[in-house]
Amino acid sequence: MRIEQLRRQLHDLGAKPCHAQRLLRNWTQALALDDSPRRAADFFPLSLRNALPALNAELAGLVRLRSQHDGADGSARLLLELADGQTVESVLLPRGGLCVSSQVGCAVGCVFCMTGRDGLARQLGSAEIVAQVALARTLRPVRKVVFMGMGEPAHNLNAVLEAIELLGTLGGVGHKNLVFSTVGDRRIFARLPQGAVKPALALSLHTTKAALRAQLLPQAPRLDPAELVELGEAYARTTGYPIQYQWTLIEGVNDGVDELAGIVRLLAGKYALMNLIPYNPVDGLAFRRPSPQRAAAMSLHLYRHGILTKLRQSAGQDVAGACGQLRARVGA
Repeated sequence: MRIEQLRRQLHDLGAKPCHAQRLLRNWTQALALDDSPRRAADFFPLSLRNALPALNAELAGLVRLRSQHDGADGSARLLLELADGQTVESVLLPRGGLCVSSQVGCAVGCVFCMTGRDGLARQLGSAEIVAQVALARTLRPVRKVVFMGMGEPAHNLNAVLEAIELLGTLGGVGHKNLVFSTVGDRRIFARLPQGAVKPALALSLHTTKAALRAQLLPQAPRLDPAELVELGEAYARTTGYPIQYQWTLIEGVNDGVDELAGIVRLLAGKYALMNLIPYNPVDGLAFRRPSPQRAAAMSLHLYRHGILTKLRQSAGQDVAGACGQLRARVGA
C-alpha cells in the first residue's frame, strides 16, 4: 500500500484534511487512531468514526512482528511479516535509532551481503515502510530512522521518498535523522534536493577503486568513486549535513595502505564522515573481518590525515546481525 492510497481511502470515508492529518500523525507515532483534542465522536465524521476499527486492523496488518531477537549491545533485530506472507527485517538500534527495509531482498547483489544472495522478491509500498516505524514505536521510542535495511532505497525511490516525507512531517522525525543509505544512483542526486524533507545521505563506498567496486557491487550503477564523492559533496553543501561514507572493512580486500591513501585523496577537505565497519561474517562466504588492531590503525591513520572517521560495529552481531541473516536463518 502507498501512503497516497491511504490518503484517498480516508477521503472516501469522509475525512477532511485535518482528520487525515490527525490519523496519519497518530498512526506514525503509535498513538490510538481516535486520540484527538476532542472526543472522536465530536472530531471525526460518523462515516470515518465507524470505519476506525477496520482501518486500525488494516494498518496493523501491513507489518506484523514475527519474532524479536535482542542483542547484548541494546539492539533488537525484528523479523517482520507483511500482509502477503513475505518477510523483511528491521533493527532497533541503541539510542533511539531504527533501521528499516525498503525492499524484500535486493537486486544490487553485493558479494559480501546476505540480502543480495537471493535477489529481489518485490518492492515495499511506502505505507509498509512507515508501518515498520509505527510498529517499532510500540516497543521503544524512535527518534532516528535509517534506510539501511534490506533493499536498495534508490531502486524503490518513489516509495522511499513518500515515506520520508511523512516521517519528516507528521512522523516527528528530524530531517537530518532520516538517513537515506545507497550504493549511489545519479537519480537520487536530482530528486533528493527537490523534496520538502531532505534526508541525510549515506553512500556505500567500500573502495576507492572503480574496478574493485564493480566486483563488490556487481549491479550498482557504474559510478567512479571520485564522481560519487563529488555528487555527495554537492548534496552535503545543499543540505548542510555531512555525507556519511560507508566502508565495510574486509580483510585483504579493502584494508590496505593503497586504500587509505585513496580515501585521503578523495575525502580531504570534504564535508564528510567516514564510517569504517568491520565485516560481519556470513555463513558460506569466505570474507573475513580484519583484526581489531588493523581496524583501529586505519581509523587512526585517517584521523591523523584530517578525515573525520568513526570505527563502528554492526549492531546485533550476536543475533544474526548482518542484513538478511535472520530472514535466511528462519527460512522465510
